[in-house]
Amino acid sequence: MNDSLKNLKDRDWTETKAHSSWQIFKIMAEFVEGFETLAKIGPCISIFGSARTREGNPYYELACEVASRLAQDGFGIISGGGPGIMEAANKGAQKAKGKSVGLNISLPHEQYPNTYIDYDKSVNFDYFFVRKVMFAKYSQGFIMMPGGFGTMDEFFEVATLIQTKKMTETPLVLVGKEYWSGLLEWIDAVMMKKESNIHPEDLNLLKVFDTADEVVDYFRVFYTTNRLRPNF
Repeated sequence: MNDSLKNLKDRDWTETKAHSSWQIFKIMAEFVEGFETLAKIGPCISIFGSARTREGNPYYELACEVASRLAQDGFGIISGGGPGIMEAANKGAQKAKGKSVGLNISLPHEQYPNTYIDYDKSVNFDYFFVRKVMFAKYSQGFIMMPGGFGTMDEFFEVATLIQTKKMTETPLVLVGKEYWSGLLEWIDAVMMKKESNIHPEDLNLLKVFDTADEVVDYFRVFYTTNRLRPNF
């Protein structure tokens, strides 16, 4: 390595270490704000899905209906705080006069707090991993509407936590059989049967529904025999 490159790398690494030390306090502050806000709200269900799904889309309207009916049953509704399916979830919660929570993330595009979040239940994050801890700790159920990379990230994060028993048994629901069928077929045929990377019982962690009735009924039955409590 030539001297000029070595000096540049040494200087950059020293600056990175100094920045990392201060970054710890920013991360801690996000955890504290999230814990203090969500611990006051009570049992909640998180609804995930694409930020690009607009009002009038069948999945937008379905997310709104599911959120509204679960809010009527007494659950708070948590979304990622942005537009699309997230907006639909918060809209449904407010329509039912339920608790409407938004965990917003700062992004360079397409993410802004929607107008249906309760003013005292909106939390902003810079770090995805801190935000995901809040979803995982305070949600008594997870509903995955059709979405993109972010929804897939949240889906597999929750599935892993439940599979490894780092989280108590918690409903994990996929809505939209047509949308999810290709992924589920691959998980079954390749991940499980061909490569043996998961056990058959792992697929039992997932419930797939098409209608609001199915989703709401599943949560009602589940919580007739299971306690409502933080997941860890």
